[in-house]
Amino acid sequence: MNIIVPIKQVPDLVEELEIDSSGKALDTEWLKYKVNEFDDHALEEALLQKEENGGTVTAIAIDGDDIDKALYAAAAKGADRVIKITGLGDNPSNHEAARAMANAIQGIDYDMIFTGVQAVDDRDGQMAILMAHYLSLPHVSVVTSVEVSGGTATVQKEYSGGVIAEFEVQLPAVMGIQAASETPRYVPVARVRRAMRGTDLEEVSAGDVSVGGSTEVNRMFKPESGQGAEMISGSTEDIASKIVSLIKG
Repeated sequence: MNIIVPIKQVPDLVEELEIDSSGKALDTEWLKYKVNEFDDHALEEALLQKEENGGTVTAIAIDGDDIDKALYAAAAKGADRVIKITGLGDNPSNHEAARAMANAIQGIDYDMIFTGVQAVDDRDGQMAILMAHYLSLPHVSVVTSVEVSGGTATVQKEYSGGVIAEFEVQLPAVMGIQAASETPRYVPVARVRRAMRGTDLEEVSAGDVSVGGSTEVNRMFKPESGQGAEMISGSTEDIASKIVSLIKG
């Protein structure tokens, strides 16, 4: 069972986010990045499938700040092959990124592609769907369970309200992974350093990514602060009367 896992770096939300002078993007000068949480789950599910069914796991990412480290960390966790896509430029849209991914994996033998179901810096969360489109493959997203038998995968998809549906999907296929069957494994820094010394980081060109359908940011701004909460004190009758007057406006 050969699985490809696209991964990306996203802003670490524990950091204070600032808007740049254009008012259309984050100021990235001091911004710290981390692997997208859902991509981490996608990689973990791929590694679990490899351990259960054999095969290989290939981690692939678009060139960017610290992406080499993220790919080496994937190798340290158990990925057999790591690939960096170059020549795409800064801040590609999901459409461009998906097309670049589709171009880059041409010629690679795979049965499934596991992407994270979404990312904190996306405005459309459509990577799995777009990759499936460009590769002409079936797709299921918000996946919480994958079981493979022969050329078919039985997957569970979560809907709003916790409703779970089960699908049978002919392989190859693209899955948008919401949660791996187990918590993503931790990899120590020493193992990542060993991977840096012993892993071949392949580079491939993004190729032609002339696609439409992307969106454009006109303005970014921080939410405006309200007046804050008002604590109501007094007797039960006084509090009830105050609430009624507030509701009436």
